[in-house]
Amino acid sequence: MREEKKVSYQTTNTYETLNQFTEKTQNVWLVCHGLGHLSSYFLNHFERLNAEENYIVAPQAPSKYYQDKRYKYVGASWMTRINTEDEIENVLNYLDTVYASELKNKLSSRINFVVLGFSQGVSVVTRWLAYRKKTCNTLILHSGSLPKTLKATDFSHIKDLQPFITYGLEDEFLTATKLEYELEFVQKTFGKNTEEIPFDGKHIVSEEAILQIADKLKSK
Repeated sequence: MREEKKVSYQTTNTYETLNQFTEKTQNVWLVCHGLGHLSSYFLNHFERLNAEENYIVAPQAPSKYYQDKRYKYVGASWMTRINTEDEIENVLNYLDTVYASELKNKLSSRINFVVLGFSQGVSVVTRWLAYRKKTCNTLILHSGSLPKTLKATDFSHIKDLQPFITYGLEDEFLTATKLEYELEFVQKTFGKNTEEIPFDGKHIVSEEAILQIADKLKSK
């Protein structure tokens, strides 16, 4: 007889940071990469932000794998459709630990806490905010989809949230119908103040969009 069983065990994972946190820091970012990325490379897209004003924390998806048959390029995944609920819980526990270790003592009323997810990272950060009842000031949904199990009441604990949704106009994963649905779903979940920032490009991290949003943060 075949039977699937479970065990729990302690594991270790890394995360990356960019810049120094000082009295001049205005924005603290938690940024989650997409499928196939690594946090060390993902951070490169934030190097054009003002280093004095922005402190960036990039968690690392736990499931690393080789992306080619030469076993040269390594990527990572946050979760798959296999044992998804367990994988989600593992990821949320990891983010809780990163938050407690790196972010909790840095966040105050003077700091703008920015949470960004790219592609698969969108589902990661939104589940973390919803399930763990964490708050942020700015939420950036970059080229990814909200989990359809989430709804507006899951984020009712976050007050005065400024959401942004940004995507490539040539994104190969977006059809006109899908885009219309996603925009409607995001606005229904986060409200009409959600700001839409499309950019010229495919399913890529847009540094220009990130800089555009960062400029908007300065004006607030």
